[in-house]
Amino acid sequence: MTSLTTNSSLPEQAVTELRQSLRGFALLPEDVSYDQSRAVWNAMIDRHPAIIVRPRGAADVMATVAFAREQELEIAIKGGGHSVAGNAACEGGMMLDFTDMTSIRVDPEKRVARVEPGTLIHDLDKETQAHGLATPGGFISSTGVAGLTLGGGFGYLSRRCGLTVDNLTSLDMVTADARFLQISRDRHPELFWGLCGGGGNFGVVTAFEFALHELGPQVLAGPVVHDFADAPRVLREVADVLREAPDEVSCLPVLRYAPPAPFIPEAFHGRMILLLAMIHVGDPAESEAALAPLRRIGRPIADAVGLKPYTAFQAMFDATANVGARNYWKGHYLSELSGEGIDVLCEHAGRMPSRESVVGMLSLGGEVARRPAESTPYPHRDAAWVLNVQARWRDAAEDERHIAWARETFDAMAPFTTGGVYVNFISGDEGAARVQAAYGDVTYTRLATLKRDWDPDNLFHLNQNIVPTSQAT
Repeated sequence: MTSLTTNSSLPEQAVTELRQSLRGFALLPEDVSYDQSRAVWNAMIDRHPAIIVRPRGAADVMATVAFAREQELEIAIKGGGHSVAGNAACEGGMMLDFTDMTSIRVDPEKRVARVEPGTLIHDLDKETQAHGLATPGGFISSTGVAGLTLGGGFGYLSRRCGLTVDNLTSLDMVTADARFLQISRDRHPELFWGLCGGGGNFGVVTAFEFALHELGPQVLAGPVVHDFADAPRVLREVADVLREAPDEVSCLPVLRYAPPAPFIPEAFHGRMILLLAMIHVGDPAESEAALAPLRRIGRPIADAVGLKPYTAFQAMFDATANVGARNYWKGHYLSELSGEGIDVLCEHAGRMPSRESVVGMLSLGGEVARRPAESTPYPHRDAAWVLNVQARWRDAAEDERHIAWARETFDAMAPFTTGGVYVNFISGDEGAARVQAAYGDVTYTRLATLKRDWDPDNLFHLNQNIVPTSQAT
């Protein structure tokens, strides 16, 4: 396949035959649910597929991929629809919308969960926590499991349990030639390796299986809030504490405007703050002592750490990332959080032009760092922190202003970074070189060879694309 069509007038007979073959259903632009289905989280993305298929199983996906090839349509894949790059939607092509494939099956004895690709973190946490189990995944519970996993995935449990892909045990996938495969370390091991962080480049995943870990359901967790004026000093002390902290302690410092949350004094609402979201995921008897070094730093204006359900903590900041806003992200890895880098970061955060934007930085290390770099396509295991600059606003007329702030903050931090980037933090306009930086030269070359073997025509290219070796220049 040398070219793909943005086709606004599909053959009526072909569409009829596709619809008859599906357990799910296909939507055309005139159908009632079309606009709802084509919408994605980032309001900057407003695309109109020629047809949307909402499958209900792998057989539907196989039929859809075959149809897209026959009609020479681009394929966009929407799991949770949360990707900032907006690759879940396409203009004039085919959208696979997994909204109706959200089944989760937990086996508490084997400690595994089988998950369909439309599932959100919130759904997975609810099912696994019913058995006192969890797998690492995200900070906003409306995030889709599929996109998070295929990019590597980390969350509050990662220092103890590794990346999301470190806990992936098998997948079901439909290939570019519409075949169904079951994939694990024992079946198609090289493809399994590539799917553990190589994005949606190799096929359409229709099911994931994850290993689970004992957790909660009650955990000691919550935010500690500091005045923004104290942020440089507090961040230095936080970094010092986390260098020696046990793996069971995780902390996500966030620079942002204070929301009108009840745990923040009203006098600080709408002012810049430093919020430290922290959690202990080990022995409950050790939780108070484990979090004490972080909680006693500086002079907090609020401390809402307490025993709460893990699911509640995971969803605590969902309102800051709801649908309807325009979003643009830039990301870095840091080998350390210290010195001048903290000062530069706080200086640029202080120029934040939107009350909804944030600068977040997650402490890594622990089990993430102990895994061999070559064990997955995720190569940044030696990074101590991951930084995400999130510009978020509502008015399209202000796009340039907010994007410029994110880019300026990103550029100012460049001297203090490793040069790498987390593939799920790449916005849509950063180019092929930035995708290569997400993997490094050696890993990217291996992924490009794998892409050549499984998708030589680059059918699945609406992603952070890895170009097949045969097409690379």
